[in-house]
Amino acid sequence: MNSLRIPIALHQAVMLCLRDKLQLANQTLNSQYTEPAVSYQQRGTTAGTAWSQQWEIRLNPVLLLENQQAFIDEVVPHELAHLLVYARFGRVAPHGKAWRWMMEQVLHVSAQRTHNFSTLSVQGKTFPYRCACQQHQLSVRRHHRSQSGDASYHCRACGEALRFDGMSTV
Repeated sequence: MNSLRIPIALHQAVMLCLRDKLQLANQTLNSQYTEPAVSYQQRGTTAGTAWSQQWEIRLNPVLLLENQQAFIDEVVPHELAHLLVYARFGRVAPHGKAWRWMMEQVLHVSAQRTHNFSTLSVQGKTFPYRCACQQHQLSVRRHHRSQSGDASYHCRACGEALRFDGMSTV
């Protein structure tokens, strides 16, 4: 897969943050966790993912380039925390008590489940859905899952099931 080329200084900043947080965790936890692999293969609106069994962090190169320092400060520790929680506790809730503890008490970073970066540049085709209180934009994947009956989605504000509201948008 072709990914954007990350400037060396930006990659070095990512790795500096990763190494600093890993060293902090190893000292705090009296452990010897090794440095995970880092790749820039994440696509879509997701900023990053932790691949626990591969001991790898995948970062979204577009969102990294657009939000450099904020991305490094938030996303790199977030994904590292997932790996550390997996190594220490095994399979647990992705953003549960163990992950929040790892973020706040060990890595000293605010435990935010999602990023607030603009995703306009990485957002693909979307489909309008409606609930009682607002319109939502679902991705192609979620739209197809909804239409095939494999999934249903609900509004976080009002709790109502989302229903398709017409044609696709870009």
